[in-house]
Amino acid sequence: MAILEKNRIKLQATAVDKQDAIRQAGALLVESGCVEAAYVDGMLAREATMSTYLGNGVSIPHGQYDNREHIKQTGISVLQVPAGIVWDEDDEDELAYLVIGIAAKGDEHMNVLANLAEAVEDEEMAEEMARTEDVDLILNALNGVPDSV
Repeated sequence: MAILEKNRIKLQATAVDKQDAIRQAGALLVESGCVEAAYVDGMLAREATMSTYLGNGVSIPHGQYDNREHIKQTGISVLQVPAGIVWDEDDEDELAYLVIGIAAKGDEHMNVLANLAEAVEDEEMAEEMARTEDVDLILNALNGVPDSV
């Protein structure tokens, strides 16, 4: 099974706040068999202690070290929220449009994270992924498929 698959990408989502967005990103991991439900609580706990916002509208919520036992297999989920979610209550301008849930058993996810870092650096690419209605655009960009955009 690939680290990122179409069934773990949800486009055109809405969320009432970042906790809701994290729950939804986590649910994609649970429903696809990557993690146990308890892992999502770890994602929320991590966010309460340290922001996972990267910039350019992207956040990467993930569990804490103690939650590794709840990971069945490495997987990444993508929740696209075109309207954006305030990620930092102290900075209303810090909106997340892509919430990328990460559950990693080992280092398999590092290539996807490297591709994500590239996409986030490129403002145009980050914005295109935040607005697209094409799951393949996100899938290919994060899986490092050349000329995906």
